[in-house]
Amino acid sequence: MVRQMVGDSVPLAWSGGNSHGELGTDARGILKAIEEAWSDAGVAVFVDLGGAETNSEMAVEMLGLPRSKQVTICNAPVVEGAVIAAAEASGGASLTKVIATAEELSP
Repeated sequence: MVRQMVGDSVPLAWSGGNSHGELGTDARGILKAIEEAWSDAGVAVFVDLGGAETNSEMAVEMLGLPRSKQVTICNAPVVEGAVIAAAEASGGASLTKVIATAEELSP
């Protein structure tokens, strides 16, 4: 859905499932997605549940400095947040603005 909204103007990646093909997340899979979506502006990560947030935090730590400082785990709804964030990013907004706009959607 996000790709349809912004085309190829914004780097996107996703991670889901674990190494056993089950539901859940894997820190290494999330790390790979962060690296695929990497840009000099940084990366916004959207998560759905607590386990995904924990694994995302681990993935960010695995990046190491200085890149880990350019990754933010957003407190925003996954679908709506990702769509609005990508729209902001495609318009040239800074990572700070992208995240702030997405997080406005949180109750």
